[in-house]
Amino acid sequence: MIRERPPCPPEGHARTFAQSPVSGGLHPDRSSAMENVFDIWAARGFLEQVTDEEGLRSLLASPQTLYAGFDPTAPSLHLGNLIPILGLVHAQRCGHRVLVVLGGATGMIGDPSGKSVERSFLDEETLAENLRSQREQFARLIDFTGERFSPAAEFRDNLDWTRELTVIEWLRDTGKLFSVNAMVAKESIRRRFEEREAGISFTEFSYMLLQAYDFYHLYKEEGCRLQVGGNDQWGNITAGIDLIRRKGGETAFGATFPLLTTAAGEKFGKSEQGAVWLDPERTSTWDFYQYFVRTDDRDAVRFLKLFTFLPLEEIDALAEELAREPEARAAQKRLAWEVTALVHGEAEADRMARGARALYEGRLEDLDGELIRQVFAEGPVVEVSGEELRAAPTLVDFAPRVGLVTSKGEARRMLKQGALYVNLHRAGAERT
Repeated sequence: MIRERPPCPPEGHARTFAQSPVSGGLHPDRSSAMENVFDIWAARGFLEQVTDEEGLRSLLASPQTLYAGFDPTAPSLHLGNLIPILGLVHAQRCGHRVLVVLGGATGMIGDPSGKSVERSFLDEETLAENLRSQREQFARLIDFTGERFSPAAEFRDNLDWTRELTVIEWLRDTGKLFSVNAMVAKESIRRRFEEREAGISFTEFSYMLLQAYDFYHLYKEEGCRLQVGGNDQWGNITAGIDLIRRKGGETAFGATFPLLTTAAGEKFGKSEQGAVWLDPERTSTWDFYQYFVRTDDRDAVRFLKLFTFLPLEEIDALAEELAREPEARAAQKRLAWEVTALVHGEAEADRMARGARALYEGRLEDLDGELIRQVFAEGPVVEVSGEELRAAPTLVDFAPRVGLVTSKGEARRMLKQGALYVNLHRAGAERT
């Protein structure tokens, strides 16, 4: 059945939001007008580097095939992956065919871009499990069914077209087209050459050629003329464009999205516990939500443009409110809800928002048990049975049992000093 290509809503026009059937996250509904995704990327701060701005904008005026590659180096995607993913979602909404290329081959080697030391190799079993879990996460964020947007996004695995390549064939048909001098000049490679102790192995040195071959294969077999990715992929992307040109192809294009740092100079997507993951088993939904609630005022508006589908005029209104009443943190709260809904679903976003209000208002009794465990995950938590509660009818009896104090006498002294709290409320002497 031929389906009508969904139009791309013009920036600044009001949109309604609906629960995505594939993700539980939020995507804007269709509109009646078409806009160039290049303009959307530019207006929302996605574009960092572009090989040919006018040429790419002209190309994207009509439906195209584009791709971004993701190596399965971990069992979960992380916040940094969201920027290229949402860039792809914007393109799909505008009627472009999106390919998500999973690095079943390149993931065995490791990309040296942005790395000071060589990655440890993953065994095949770990790589396969990472691929499986990441596929599930992608399917919650991008429409691979065609139920909301057409054409449906598609997965590709670069192992499918590299496993049959022989070393001689690859060196003869691909390797001969690359100058080592030009490769060494690429920033990602040059940095590693300058690291005298770490250096770079031939394996990682060849990564650029494998990714370039991916682009050439997708161009030749699927008519793909655009690759997007994080800004650390610029050298790999331009290598693919050069390979397509050297093999006599049409002009191909590349665009990179920003690798964000916060206004405080910290790498975006990192917390005190490390990377902020999309998997709630690795980063709790509460910590995920709170990461965005804690966003610096200087970053809030920029992140709203990148990580939500809110209309730009609505973001402008939130920016005005932030300037007028920064202590209310309305922009950060909206950002936290939108991104949590996108990744974990509206119900979880609502639950986190209720939990945050309950904590702020001192109503700990409104939190469910699982959320309490998430909120206080970094502190000591003691689970007490009903029988134990009945055996300790007063706070003086109860506090020593759970380790808050060492004795009933200490509990009485702390109560008199107002130092014991129940559900965030100071306990009075009557609790004895």
